[in-house]
Amino acid sequence: MIKIFIALGILVSATLLMKKKEMSYKQSVLKTLYPVIMWSSRTSGKKQIQVNKDKAAPIVSLYTLSTKDIAGNDFHFSNLKGKKILIVNTASDCGFTGQYEALEKLAQQFADKLVIVGFPSNDFKEQETLGDEKIAAFCKKNYGVTFPLMAKSIVIKKNHQNEVYKWLSDMTINGWCHQEPAWNFCKYLIDENGTLTHYFPMTIDPLSPEVIAAIEN
Repeated sequence: MIKIFIALGILVSATLLMKKKEMSYKQSVLKTLYPVIMWSSRTSGKKQIQVNKDKAAPIVSLYTLSTKDIAGNDFHFSNLKGKKILIVNTASDCGFTGQYEALEKLAQQFADKLVIVGFPSNDFKEQETLGDEKIAAFCKKNYGVTFPLMAKSIVIKKNHQNEVYKWLSDMTINGWCHQEPAWNFCKYLIDENGTLTHYFPMTIDPLSPEVIAAIEN
């Protein structure tokens, strides 16, 4: 255990010395520690996965919804018919922010059948205080993000919850799932017909066997 703490101390020290100019010290440290965070939480994450085993169809179609992207343009989910969609709530100052890199790899790997849609939010411990323009720049410079990002919004169940997340977390609308995001980087998978099939917690890596299998199914 002592060796682990020593190793972590060395990693953090090295990160501080090699801090990227586009990142804060906190962001640099969190990016370095991301593999450790994921390793330590992988077992608990598997227990929190939710699956639409009964193949319940949505009461309201996702394709009727639209929102604003991070540049202020209209984004219509009807344009994604025929593709699987992975919706993720994101943040720039979170221990799971390293998932941006994995999400981009996933988007490239399944470019022919999957669209990843990111929803920045400041709902958890104020870990996304940046404005939309700076969020977009941060994601592009540090993680090479090319998948669509939406305007920053509220994703948890409170006043002014984003309509897309209201759909994702209300079983009377989506047909079965009542789970709001537990933290940043929770993932919802929708199939080619607009049916919500899976909820993956933040502790499940986007490139995990569980996510890959769900996409390939």
